[in-house]
Amino acid sequence: MFFIQILTAGMTPIKGIFGICLLLQCGEYIRSAMIVDIPQKEYKVARGDDATIPCTFTPQVGDVNVVVAWSTDSGPPDNPEVTVAKYLFNPATPNTKLPTIAKSYKGRATLQFDMLKGIANLHLRGVTSTDTRSYECNVQNMVDEEGSDSDTANLVVLVAPSTPICKIVGVAEYGQNINLTCLSEEGTPKPIYKWQNNDVNNIPRPNPPKTTDQNGILSLYNISKDTSGFFVCTSTNEIRSAKCNLTLAVMQPSINMASTFGILGAVAAAVLILGVIIYFCCCRKKNPEGDEYTDTDPKARADSPIEPVKYEEERGVQNADRRDQRDDRSERSNDRSERSNDRRSDYSDRRDDKSDRRDRYDRDDRYDDRRDRYEDRSDRYDDRRDRYDDRNDRRDDRRDQYDSDRYSDRYDSRDRPPSVPPSKPRDPRN
Repeated sequence: MFFIQILTAGMTPIKGIFGICLLLQCGEYIRSAMIVDIPQKEYKVARGDDATIPCTFTPQVGDVNVVVAWSTDSGPPDNPEVTVAKYLFNPATPNTKLPTIAKSYKGRATLQFDMLKGIANLHLRGVTSTDTRSYECNVQNMVDEEGSDSDTANLVVLVAPSTPICKIVGVAEYGQNINLTCLSEEGTPKPIYKWQNNDVNNIPRPNPPKTTDQNGILSLYNISKDTSGFFVCTSTNEIRSAKCNLTLAVMQPSINMASTFGILGAVAAAVLILGVIIYFCCCRKKNPEGDEYTDTDPKARADSPIEPVKYEEERGVQNADRRDQRDDRSERSNDRSERSNDRRSDYSDRRDDKSDRRDRYDRDDRYDDRRDRYEDRSDRYDDRRDRYDDRNDRRDDRRDQYDSDRYSDRYDSRDRPPSVPPSKPRDPRN
């Protein structure tokens, strides 16, 4: 009333009545005006913690029913808005009615309110990643059914990065290009990755030239032995960080196992063929004194007059030469047998080597078959060598027999007196 008297002081009665009516209308407007405010537009909370989104509004004067509702956009596509909590304030019976909580938020959501002070905060316990969404605080004056006001805020549930997984993509050999990958399966907001490079002594060093580090992928080009070392990846977001590490050992280029076996087989075959060639060359080598065993013209030698003494001397010399030749042949035969024994020992050593290689590389049946073929060849070569030795011995026996028969016949023909023809012509004088 005092306020009205001040406003109507000095006015005419008509003007005073108009002023009173205007004041009453303004009071009705002030009473119905509603201002809802959420201080921040975004609230960040770590996963598993409790979150509180504050909401303030203008308190209403008089017997005014007020409805406070919190809603979110987590509903189905046809009705995306879901009411989380709702409360109807009646001034006649204040604080006698509990707020209504949605079924999906039972036990997690509570409404912290004081209608006389204009407070209606939403509290969520143990938030998860699914609680990251937008929330709306709506306050409505029931007297003014069309009048309402609201404000929204985003709740972001932060998730610490999980322990990242480090991998080497590519072949860690000289001259190759490889990638070191680092990835955390969880993390909100998205983690930021950073690689650190240490040498083999675990001393930090700069990355090699042309190295790129982007989105957790460290690309290394033309790697060498100096690239070897320890690499540490750090995954970081607003909550905390996590690390993983790996050891890079750059090796020399490896040779395919099949190629290795093929090379070894080719070398063994080449050595075997070379040994066979050398063996045939040694067995077929001509005797430099072989011409002494052949007679150029035995008939002419039988017809030519030879003195007995000279003949005996020549015969003794020839017998001595033959003995020397036999001794030489026996020595050569001994040498051949020794070489044969040496070759047998070499082949035995080769077989042992093959057996050792077989033990080392016994990984495929094909190489067992190849070794069996090599052993069969070796046996065939041994049999062939024995036949050649027998053939040489028979040749030497034939030569000795031929020489003995020839010279014995020649000696007997020279000791016998000349034969007399059976039909000697008679003397015509008798």
